Amino acid sequence: MMKEMAVARKVLLAAYFVAASTTTAAAEGNCTTVDLDLLPATLAANPFSPQIVAWVESPAGVYVDTAFITQQTGSFGIGNRPGRYDFNSGPNWPYGRRVTTFPVWAHRHGLQWDEVVFQNDDDSNLSHPFDQSSVENHFCRPLQRDEPSWDAYSCASRVFTDKGLFSTVGNKSLYPPRADLEAANQDDPVVDMFDLLNPFDTVSQATPPAGTLATLSWPVPETLPFGDYVMFVEVSREFDTNSTYNTSVFPAPTGIPWMEYGEPYRGQPSVVYRIPFTILADGTTTASTAEYVGYGDPEGIDGNLRAPDNTITSDVPGSGAARLQLISVDGETFRLRLTSRPQVDFEPPALPAEAQVVDVTGNEAQLTFVAPGDDGTTGKVKKYEIRYRVGQPMTPESFDTATLVATSIRPSVAGAVQTFTLPGLLPSTEYSVGIRAIDDCRNISELAIVELRTPDRGVGEVDACFVATAAYGSVLAGDVDLLRRFRDLALRKTAFGELAVEAYYTFGPALSGLIGESDLLRSTARDALAPVVSRVRGFQVSE
Repeated sequence: MMKEMAVARKVLLAAYFVAASTTTAAAEGNCTTVDLDLLPATLAANPFSPQIVAWVESPAGVYVDTAFITQQTGSFGIGNRPGRYDFNSGPNWPYGRRVTTFPVWAHRHGLQWDEVVFQNDDDSNLSHPFDQSSVENHFCRPLQRDEPSWDAYSCASRVFTDKGLFSTVGNKSLYPPRADLEAANQDDPVVDMFDLLNPFDTVSQATPPAGTLATLSWPVPETLPFGDYVMFVEVSREFDTNSTYNTSVFPAPTGIPWMEYGEPYRGQPSVVYRIPFTILADGTTTASTAEYVGYGDPEGIDGNLRAPDNTITSDVPGSGAARLQLISVDGETFRLRLTSRPQVDFEPPALPAEAQVVDVTGNEAQLTFVAPGDDGTTGKVKKYEIRYRVGQPMTPESFDTATLVATSIRPSVAGAVQTFTLPGLLPSTEYSVGIRAIDDCRNISELAIVELRTPDRGVGEVDACFVATAAYGSVLAGDVDLLRRFRDLALRKTAFGELAVEAYYTFGPALSGLIGESDLLRSTARDALAPVVSRVRGFQVSE
């Protein structure tokens, strides 16, 4: 079905191209670029970044191309990952198919994929078997609202997640799967196919920082005719509630395990902006808009564009129709401004120079490099792409399949020092990091490579992941919860028990870090804990 829909879309698009023009927007050595200026607004007491997608259609409504999509959806697959769509959410939440993110775009691009489900098909459970959960390099574990890591918007510990597999009952998704994975022993082999099926990874970038003017660039495909087009931009945001869309209307799911983790995230639906524009062979054109043209389905079921109404907040910065901030430049006020301009650009950016590690700990590293120019060492590049490999050397051939680093670097002029952080690393582990620069015509620099090794874990080093959690692969595992309840409800009621707990908290973290990094040690730890779990099950623990 995915292939049939794609073929049908290409036929319609080809028909439009023939009717529109026989002259294309790019000849050899030429590049037409469409720049989109926007400023994501800050929403008070809401640290969750907006999700943004921009795509181009013909005036008749034929989908042409996706120009930009934020990484959480375009690379990390939040629209098509294991778990029910109404799972609660939280900082960098790992599970739940977020079909409400871009419902209008999802129904217009003409593609579909097999739905990704948990390996044990338990769609309503946040906890999954240790032998089906591999190390997670991007998302955090589910958190409760009162945990310190929630407000810090950071991962509390090393986490293991079930990366899923494709549905065997024919369920389909309008969102791509993750494109950042290499299958580990605990994963289904199909995980290695995810990135091959995701066509949006190349236009995926980190969400522009809130409060900072950003320019998103779309290099016009070489085969696209000059003429009239329409740019659509869809913007969504978790926890963006108001009197119409709130936790009373869209509450947390009930009757499922671990329902106390996270909070209901479904608030106001996505809002959509529309900008008609023209691509010329020999001239620059501009267009802008300050108003949204409609909003998507609050539950992501259809792709209909609903007309603006008073259910969408418009007077609170960062919320609803004001998720993009009004910008005033040269007497013009807009939320989105588009510029189409032809240019000649044969030369790729220079190599990101003097790449080096300036600081490294057991779980993160800070790196710097000298910014190249758009054309060699002149100008400013459009963006950087950074990936890493664990225990294997980075090469130009392996770069595209390496793990993508979700970091937003605002490019500086050539010669300036650029800094970025590589988070979520393991102690005593070798990493090979690749950095390349991309200009606004998609010319790509040579690959800069940095090798680093994280230091050994320090004696007594504090880590939120304790022995049982590391052994079972998840803080949500049933036996982990059993042991935690026994600790809180029984051990801490006696002086001896309190001393035992304090000793566990002193020595447990460093040991758990080692266990979590080794499948053999995890298995050994589970065997060692088995008689303890068995004894604890025999106690009748009461509040």
